[in-house]
Amino acid sequence: MQQQKANRTAGKLAVFAVAMFGFGYALVPLYDVFCEVVGINGKTGQITSEEAESSFVDMSRTVTVEFDTNINAEIPWEFEALTHKTSVHPGEVAEVLFIAENKSNRTVVGRAVPSVAPTTASLYFNKTECFCFTEQTLAPGERKEMPVRFVVDSDLPDKIKMMTLSYTFFETLESKQVAKNNKPRINVDNI
Repeated sequence: MQQQKANRTAGKLAVFAVAMFGFGYALVPLYDVFCEVVGINGKTGQITSEEAESSFVDMSRTVTVEFDTNINAEIPWEFEALTHKTSVHPGEVAEVLFIAENKSNRTVVGRAVPSVAPTTASLYFNKTECFCFTEQTLAPGERKEMPVRFVVDSDLPDKIKMMTLSYTFFETLESKQVAKNNKPRINVDNI
C-alpha cells in the first residue's frame, strides 16, 4: 500500500516535470507571438531593398535615430556605432556603420540582439541589411565594419520624433563551448 502511494506520487511528479519542460520549451514562440500582437519587445521588421527603395518618403518631417551599443560581459569584444545619432525622413533609406573588434586571442562567434525604443516605434522600423540577421565570426584581433540599412516607415505616428536602435552582442553557446574545450588542461598526476 505504501509502495503504491510512493509510485503514484513519483508518476505524478514525472508527468508534472515533463509538462513544465514542455511549457518552458513553448514559451519562446508564444512570447514572440504575444510581442508581435501587442507591439512590445522592440523587435524590428525586415523588408527587402526593393520594398525600401519604393517606399514613400515624407520630406515634411524628420526623425532622430540614436544608436546604442552594448556587449555582454562574457564576450571579449569592443563594439560601437561610428555614428551615434542621425536624422532621417520617414520612408528614406539610411545606412549606419558599426565596428566590432575581437580583443581576445581566440576566434569568437557572436550574435547581436536588436531592440528599438520606444517599443511602439519598433513597429515602424524596418531593416534591409543588418549584422543581427547572422552570426558574426571574428578571428583573434580582427576588426570588422558592419553596416545596417534601415527605413523608418512613413506611417510612423507624428508624436514619435526620436527613437533608439540598440544592439547587444552575446557570444554564441557553440563559441563558448569551443573555447571551453580548447582550454589547456593541467595534468595533476605530474604535479
